[in-house]
Amino acid sequence: MKNKTLQKVALPGSREGLIAVEPNNWRKEALVAATERAGGTICSFKEASALIWAAPEEPERLPSYLRNSHEWVQLPYAGIEPFIDMIDNQRLWTCGKSVYSSAVAEHALAMVLALKRGLVGYSSSRDWGTPTGSNLFGSRVLILGGGGIAEALIPLLTPFNCSISIIRNSSLPVIGSDRVLSLDELESALPETDVLFVALALTNETEGVINKKRLGLLPQEAILINVARGRHVVTKDLVEALESNSIAGAGLDVTEPEPLPDDHPLWKIQNCLITPHTGNTPEMGLELLADRIEDNVSRYIAGDFLLGCIDLEAGY
Repeated sequence: MKNKTLQKVALPGSREGLIAVEPNNWRKEALVAATERAGGTICSFKEASALIWAAPEEPERLPSYLRNSHEWVQLPYAGIEPFIDMIDNQRLWTCGKSVYSSAVAEHALAMVLALKRGLVGYSSSRDWGTPTGSNLFGSRVLILGGGGIAEALIPLLTPFNCSISIIRNSSLPVIGSDRVLSLDELESALPETDVLFVALALTNETEGVINKKRLGLLPQEAILINVARGRHVVTKDLVEALESNSIAGAGLDVTEPEPLPDDHPLWKIQNCLITPHTGNTPEMGLELLADRIEDNVSRYIAGDFLLGCIDLEAGY
């Protein structure tokens, strides 16, 4: 069964492996070392046949490095929104699909456990207080997105004996899940959901997918966890749902806007756990990215299938 998050495309025929890693920053040394371990030859971007982009925070600089000779470009993160306008059909583009999934899944599990067990409130308590909390064990889990994060999260949830449903574009089964549903079936699934994980790519179709109507379909004891992109959730609708206690809580590693302003109402809501997009920190992710670079450079030189190819039609 092909995993869409690891979609593979080959550039046929072996090649010399002239590869540029740009621009010069704190990631470059590790990515150069990964390229050389795979047998690549580091050279200027003007001479290279492939370009590894090392600066996810500087997408605006990439066009000045692109050359017609580049037949492959590797982007550093899974999210390609900042680069979408420069991705073309003249070359093969790959990104960090599934590279960071295990780290993000671990963060998502930590968030739901913290909310279920009331740790958010306890962490700021200055007296013994009263007992609070609920079990994750046996919960009805709905994961919005059937890619790498979902595949990494499911084994983490297995010891908790959760029933797991997946919403995804494909009807292909996801190992470890109980059922796979389409996006059209989301609203019928929400009333039977105890924990909703948002873990899908941001596209025109998925922006604002969690809105007032859909938050209102969740049970009052439901918890929302968003580890994908802030724009998947309509922020003002989430604030309203939390303030009115129509859902039990939310864990947000991503927000809209991001960074979240200091005076934003979400900071004042006790049953909302916010982390500053740290499901995968740059330092944590560098080793994971280097492993992918080493793998893909080796494949590129051999003319084998590359991992994490971008599908322009799908938008990720």
